[in-house]
Amino acid sequence: MAEQRGTGRDSAAAPEHFLVVFPGYHRSWAAWIAQCLERHGHRATQQRWDPPREVPLEDSLGDLLLSSGRVLLVLNDWFFELGPRPAGEWNDALRGFVAAHADRFAAVNLTNRPLLPATAVLEPASLWGLSEEAAEERLLSRLGLERRRTPRSVPTRLRYPETRAEVWGEVPRRNPRFTGRDDLLTDLHQRLSDAERGASACTLLGMSGIGKTQLAAEYAHRFSPDYDMVWWINSDDRNIQRDRFGELAVELGLRSGSEPGERIRAVRDALRRGEPHARWLLIFDGWDDTEGINTLLPQGSGHVLVTSRNRGWSEHTDILEIPAFLRAESTGYLMRRAPHITSDQADEVAVEFGDVPLPLVQAASWLGESGMEVPEYLRMVRERKLTTVDEPATGEGFPQSSMTSWSILLNRLRRSQPQAIDVLSLSTSFAPGRIPLGLIRAYPQAELPEELRWMATDLPAWTRALDTLVNYSVLTRETRGPAGAEMGPHQESVHMHRLVHDIVSKLTSEDSRATHRKAVRSLLAEADPGNPLDSRNWPRYAELLPHLEPSGALDSTRPRVQEAVLNCLRYCFRSGEYNGGLKLAQQIRDRWSRTVEPLAQPMLDLTTQESNILRASGRFRDAYELDDGVLTRLQAAPERSELGELSTKSAMANSLRHLGRYEEAHTLQREVHDGNNRLLGPDEAPTLIARHNLGVGLRLLGKYAEAYELDLETLALRESLLRARHISTLNSGSAVGHDLRLLGRYRDALSRQEPIVRLHVQVLGPLHPQTLEARAQLAMCRRREGGHTQDVGPSMASLLEQLVQLHGREHYRTLSFLTNYGNFLREHGDLSQSRDLIAEAEAGYRALLGPAHPVATGMLSNTGLVMQAAGERAEAMSMFESALAGLTATLGPDHPWVLGCALNAASARNFNGRIADAVDLSRDTLRRVRHSLGEEHPLTLSCQVALSADLRAAREQEEAGKLEEDGLLSLTRTLGAQHPHTISARQRTRPYWDFEAYLG
Repeated sequence: MAEQRGTGRDSAAAPEHFLVVFPGYHRSWAAWIAQCLERHGHRATQQRWDPPREVPLEDSLGDLLLSSGRVLLVLNDWFFELGPRPAGEWNDALRGFVAAHADRFAAVNLTNRPLLPATAVLEPASLWGLSEEAAEERLLSRLGLERRRTPRSVPTRLRYPETRAEVWGEVPRRNPRFTGRDDLLTDLHQRLSDAERGASACTLLGMSGIGKTQLAAEYAHRFSPDYDMVWWINSDDRNIQRDRFGELAVELGLRSGSEPGERIRAVRDALRRGEPHARWLLIFDGWDDTEGINTLLPQGSGHVLVTSRNRGWSEHTDILEIPAFLRAESTGYLMRRAPHITSDQADEVAVEFGDVPLPLVQAASWLGESGMEVPEYLRMVRERKLTTVDEPATGEGFPQSSMTSWSILLNRLRRSQPQAIDVLSLSTSFAPGRIPLGLIRAYPQAELPEELRWMATDLPAWTRALDTLVNYSVLTRETRGPAGAEMGPHQESVHMHRLVHDIVSKLTSEDSRATHRKAVRSLLAEADPGNPLDSRNWPRYAELLPHLEPSGALDSTRPRVQEAVLNCLRYCFRSGEYNGGLKLAQQIRDRWSRTVEPLAQPMLDLTTQESNILRASGRFRDAYELDDGVLTRLQAAPERSELGELSTKSAMANSLRHLGRYEEAHTLQREVHDGNNRLLGPDEAPTLIARHNLGVGLRLLGKYAEAYELDLETLALRESLLRARHISTLNSGSAVGHDLRLLGRYRDALSRQEPIVRLHVQVLGPLHPQTLEARAQLAMCRRREGGHTQDVGPSMASLLEQLVQLHGREHYRTLSFLTNYGNFLREHGDLSQSRDLIAEAEAGYRALLGPAHPVATGMLSNTGLVMQAAGERAEAMSMFESALAGLTATLGPDHPWVLGCALNAASARNFNGRIADAVDLSRDTLRRVRHSLGEEHPLTLSCQVALSADLRAAREQEEAGKLEEDGLLSLTRTLGAQHPHTISARQRTRPYWDFEAYLG
């Protein structure tokens, strides 16, 4: 007869193996359960379990079944929050996978709170509120095991988890939301267990808020069965610490006098002897002042745990530095407390607070109790409308004990090292994170208040103050420069966590903050290198930028500070930090509009930079309207500013080019160039910029030869005046390479563009926006030159990924490259991906620019080429004819873009049987292209070869043959016999023209 589960088995005859699976929180229960099983003749293996969220639950549960025997799950409601996981996943796994393997799973339940409904499949035995004997009986019954009449003895009998140690002194209540830290707790237990007798002391070291106290309390609860006595001693105040330590004498029944010193000596002696308890744990929480260590720190068979911010403990105990949460711990905690947020949002919050537990607790409380959405919460935090010490409307507030601990530390420092308080308070007028405190010593001429001038003049005092703050884990030291290089005090940087910044700010008087912010503004102005165009200065600007707002620099009316602010904005534009630049520009405008006249030079300079960044971000209409409004006010002003008007018109011309109004833009740009040349001279920066932009405009108008001559002259001037590695010189070099390629001089373009790209990478880095643009030009040079076909595809794919990473897929520079890569793929046989990319680019341009923009219209020609390659000839002809008509209306009949569309349209007419129409269009196109681009331009020769094909179809063989022969000779002479264009013409493959989307 088959035996039913739970009715008893002959355990002596058939010992079983159990895998006891538990969350780290229930380590003591798992150990007790394993001990019970072993005492009754069975084998047990304990396994701490926290299945990763990204691994399917069925897979993690399946891994447990790889062990022999049955799997015993130690459950409470927390168990099902591991991960955490989407709602319903656990129920699905229990109803499916676990139910299918019900004979392998069993469970005990440690809570009186409801479990998931599907937990019924496990038939968990409740151990809640039972005595040790009853719990053991129920455990064995659930597993169908027989109780031994004489259980085996074990070397050290573990205490039942519900039974506290004989002495349990004011240990903080266990935190039911304690998250992660399992490896740290295991490491700590191992260190204390492995230490030599009398030396089992470990200090949990770290900044306030990192979770030292929580970790110590969890250790006491989790490993309480290992100890007969656990005593908690708050150690912020030395007198309270001594009294609390002495209270043990009464608790242990020791004979001692009433004087504190006598009690302490009696306790130390009892602990050393291990009488009456040999297994003891003492926890000194918040022991920062290491005085009195020799008097209080006990030795003996027990363990000592200290929590401290003071690195001086390394001389007295083992040190365990407490790091921030692991990212999975941070996100898991946030998602358990605020179930409405996604894993990506939780990750963003964790990044914001550096995975430090205390601010994450505050964030989880705000998000969970208020239901606030993450974007709104982070916006308020970043705008300083919320700090890490603000209490939510409901739920848990900031722990008063933590604020008290900070107050005690600051008061102690005021007495022992007041100059450290000066440095700490000054640091809160910078932004949290990396703080370039070395500026204080690097710029002694900065206007420091009298009480802070010692920082610039007294190096020993400066060093002592910093050492003190670092020693107390308030700040950490950072240095700039190569690894291993010697750094002077003027280069010194420190890191202040946001939590420390918020707490110290809250404990600093308003008067001190105002004085210190003024000093920091002065330092930032002095540290401004004054030249954001030079990429060598960009690391300094990146260092200054975060501190503008917290120092009050954005509100300053001092010209020197305002110029530093504008230079930081210019850096954002030049370095490609467009999103940050737009945000900064709006912040500046909000502040300056209250105090600065609309037409004052700082406000005009602000508008210029904001307009630049708007255009670089693809917001061409917004940039134009911003500048147009300023120009209207300038022209209406009582005193005209011709230079101010020219600067604004230059920006407007730039916007007009991007908006497709090429003739209007060129006329305005010519006016700007002539005006700057007259007022400033040919060598000044505004004149050189105007010359460069004239070249851009000529290129868009299809006047490639004129653009080339002008760009060559601009390049020579910039090389002479700015030197070869200047960002503007590099831009001119790339423009010349672009001109050469559009002129059909592919080899010359390639030989010029390759060294230009190398310089870009050296000076600006490989991922700077201007470098990526130069690399895109190089890819097109290699494609057109025809000798690098194998390398072009992979390099274009890689470059596209980098453009998407920097700009996103909808940015105009990404769309341009999507177009060129899609054309390349079509040309080399990957029609499916080509169609996808071209369709994406066409839709992107239509959304960004509108359907009537020349670039959006020209994209129809690329769509037609994809259709034609797919055999959709009628649809392709419709695309080509639409592109031709649209571009002719906006650009005129002789623009190279129009002529290229005409080449494609003639091809489509031929393929669709309209031979006479094809001949007429091809004749007209060849005549126009010879006039526009010359006799030997590749597009001209393609039009000549195309006309010969149309004439051949019209049976005009003699003219067709002569045109074809002349075209082949010219192609061989200009491009070479092995160039793809020459080979295609020789094979009588119909030539085509793909549209390069270019906005300038």
